[in-house]
Order: sequence, then C-alpha cells, then structure tokens
Amino acid sequence: MAKAQPVLIAGQWRDSDQVGSFEPDNPRTRQPTGETYPVSSIAEVEEAIEAAAVASEQLLAHYPEGVAKFLEVFAERIEARRDEIVAMAASETGYPAAPRLNDIELPRTTDQIRQAAQAARDRSWSMPTLDTASGIRSMLAPVEGGVAVFGPNNFPLAFNSVAGGDFAAAIAAGCPVIGKANSSHPGTSRLLAEEALVAVTEAGLPPATVQLIYRTDHEVGKRLVSHPLIGGTGYTGSRHAGLTLKEAADRGGKPIYLELSSVNPVYILPGALRERSDAIAEEFQTSCLMGTGQFCTNPGIVVLVAGEQTDAFVEAVSGRFDAAAVGTLLASGVESGMTASVKTLTSAGATLVTGGEAEAGEGFSYSNTLLTVTGQKFLADPETLQTEAFGNESLFVIAAELDEAVEIARHFEGNLTGCVYSDTEGSDDAAYDRIAPLLRRKVGRLLNDKMPTGVAVVPSMNHGGPFPATGHAGFTAVGIPASLRRFTMLQCFDNVRSQRLPAELQDNNPMQIQRLVDGVWTDAPTG
Repeated sequence: MAKAQPVLIAGQWRDSDQVGSFEPDNPRTRQPTGETYPVSSIAEVEEAIEAAAVASEQLLAHYPEGVAKFLEVFAERIEARRDEIVAMAASETGYPAAPRLNDIELPRTTDQIRQAAQAARDRSWSMPTLDTASGIRSMLAPVEGGVAVFGPNNFPLAFNSVAGGDFAAAIAAGCPVIGKANSSHPGTSRLLAEEALVAVTEAGLPPATVQLIYRTDHEVGKRLVSHPLIGGTGYTGSRHAGLTLKEAADRGGKPIYLELSSVNPVYILPGALRERSDAIAEEFQTSCLMGTGQFCTNPGIVVLVAGEQTDAFVEAVSGRFDAAAVGTLLASGVESGMTASVKTLTSAGATLVTGGEAEAGEGFSYSNTLLTVTGQKFLADPETLQTEAFGNESLFVIAAELDEAVEIARHFEGNLTGCVYSDTEGSDDAAYDRIAPLLRRKVGRLLNDKMPTGVAVVPSMNHGGPFPATGHAGFTAVGIPASLRRFTMLQCFDNVRSQRLPAELQDNNPMQIQRLVDGVWTDAPTG
C-alpha cells in the first residue's frame, strides 16, 4: 500500500499521526484509485480543534474584509485548477466530468463561495436589533471555536467539507473550519484544501482557518463534535451515523446541524394525469434517475389515486425505467444499501414492478427500480415503507380513493421537499386544498407541478425540513445568508457605550446596513 496522503493541520501539510488507512475506489472500475489516506488519531484531531480555537479568536481582527477576500480568492483558485479538480472528482465518484461536474457543480460551488463573501461584507444578516429607550442592542455573531464539517458522498464539490455550502457558510459567519472529508472523494477534498490554504495565506488569515482530515473512527468522531473547544458541526450523511454524532454533541452541549434522509413525496392528482400523463412521466424519469438517483431531493415516493390512468402511468414509467441506461453508483456501500432497502420495502408489502438487481450496469450499480404498494398497506406500516433507498429507485403508493391519499399525507416523516401535481383547469383544486396544508408541515420546501431534484442557491431557498430530513427544522443548509445563522450565537449588549459596540450596533451605523431600530427596519443612524 502506498504512503498515505498528508493531512492539513494548523497551516501545514504533514504526515498524519495515523491509526489506520484506507483506499478509495473508482466506482466505474470497482478498483482502488491508487491513493492511500490516513485515519486520524484522537491526538491529531484534538490538535486541529485546539488550532481552530486559536484561529477563531484571531479571525475577529480579519472580519469581515479578510474573510471576504479569502472566499473570493479561493473561488478564483478553484476555477483556475478546475481541470485537475474535475478529473479527480470524476475518478472518485463516477460522475461524468461534463456536464455534471465541470458545467454544473463546479460553477455552483464557486458561485455560493462568492455569495458567502458578499454576505460577510453585507452584515444585515446578523439581524442588528436596537431598542433605544432601554439601551439594549443585539446581533448574531460567530460561535467561539472551529466548525467541523462532514461532507456527503454525492456532491464532491458543492457540499465538499472544505469548499461546499456548509464550509462557505461557516467561514462567512467568521468561523474556522475543520473539514472531515468524505471517504468517497478524499482526493478531491485534498486538491480543494490545497487551494484553500494558498487563499488563506494570500488573504492574511490565521493558518488554521481551514484544516483537513480524512477519516476517524467512531469514538474520535464523537469526540470531535462534542469537544469543549469546538464551536459546532455541519453534517450531511446517513441517519444512523448522524444520530450517533448528534447524541455525542448534545451530551457535550454543542450545536450540530444534520441533513439525514428524505424520500420527498410527490402527489400526482387525477386531473393532472388526465391532462399531461406523458409529460409527467418524462419529468419523473428524469428526476428520479438523474445522477443515478443520488440526490437528497430524489422523488422516492409518489402518491396516486387508483384508476385506469394510474395503471397506465405506472406501466409507462416502468417502460421508461427499463429503457433508460443504468448509471454508476458512488460506492460499494451505496450498491449494498440499495439491495438492503429494496428488500426492506418488499418485505413490508411493496411489489417490485421492475429492477431490483445489483451490478446491473458499469461498476457499482443497481438496476432502475420501481415498486408499488397499496395505500392500505402503506398506512399499516408507514415507517418501514418510508425507508430511503438512496439511488435510482422510487415507490408508488396507490391510494384507493382521495380520502386515503389525504390520510397518507398525515403519516409522512419530515422531508426536505414535497410536491403536488394538479391540472390547469381546476378539477384538482379541492383535492389540493386538502392535501397541501398537511404536506406543507411535513416538508421544508413545497413545490407545485415541478419535480424536486435540484436546489437553487438563492437567498429564499430552504434546504431543510422536519426530522429526519434534518436535525432542526428551523435552519437551512442552502441559501445565503440564512445558512450562516447555524454557526452563530445571539450576542446582547446592555448599556454599552456606542464606541465599544460592534460596528453593526453603533449609533452612527458606520456600515450603513439595515437594522431593526425600535421595531422599524432602517439604515438611518440613531442618537
């Protein structure tokens, strides 16, 4: 086995004090990529935590301009090295270099980094609040200590632990980041961290502003999220691992923001099927199979009302799944997870319509899979039948009539998204009015006549939702500036002299930002 790649600790690339090692696989060949990565020891992780704590204090002197400059330089350096970064990500994930990585995900990554830079400068998101009569003022400010970011396997760039959304939000809020790379794409994370360190130096930020480790054992991971010096954690990954980390973080009194699992229910009402069944079938196939179904907003459950049109729709989708190419999955664990999840669903009463076979395509793969279950069976065991199959699979729930379809909405767990397709003539309006209020409280983002796959990086976006979609329904992982607020604390100042206050709260409003003054939003000075 080759020598392990170095870790980035306190501004230095160095050999790891490793307690083990691993080799990532190329999903298309099922063979190792040829690089070896270390499993970090508790001592190494604690050193990174301590360095981040020092950087957290030092960053105060560089905020916001130094942080904004770092983010802008970092975005430029990612783009300058895009060919190498894209090639590495393609080899580690099996995603096509173009258009997925080069034309879609990399531009999204640099765009959100630049949005984060703008948010750092525009401090209105800190919600400065002034009550002039009482002399009390408050605002959001960065938590003390570093933020640990656990990146997912399915977005090697846009959600990367040292370049993605959680990273950009934490840095823009004023927090140093300890990136815990996903084991599916450690090489991509290493290349991004190399550019991040250069940008840190160019912007004059503390050396430990960005650090990178690749893997820890479970106990060390729990220590990372619960350490007295850690400021918080952003995590995207499996429900089981996430809840294990949450238990540790809660025990240590540390905030942790989780994105765990989501089946993203879609209702297709009878009028919509009568009006445009073929178009909806095409939209659904594209959404469900895009990226081999490895999106957290993949439509994993579709609710329909029984009838001839529904039967024809199921048959049409099944034919489309059979005709579509089988994509490559991210890792052997995703392939085995699909096998286990489909078995769980069929054991609970779902019927396999098509698919259900592993190794059906190039590399790690699973055949395009469609299952159906009656509304009655779903209501008898809703928890099991909401098992997430992370990949190119969906479960169609066929309700006997509208009342049953409405009742199904009451039994969904929390999800990132929910969607209702209805006709344009109004025949579905009464059904929509019964379903939408129930579905609205189960999901972070409600869509109409649009499949959920894909997340726009705009300020109004909510990429969150009730548990188990996330660990806290009040926060989003996408959408700047709202995503920054996860890594902040509310600071209150009582009778503090104006010149001693942060600029955001001073009488003359030197930053000229919007503030809530005596209940009115204004950029006017006070006093």
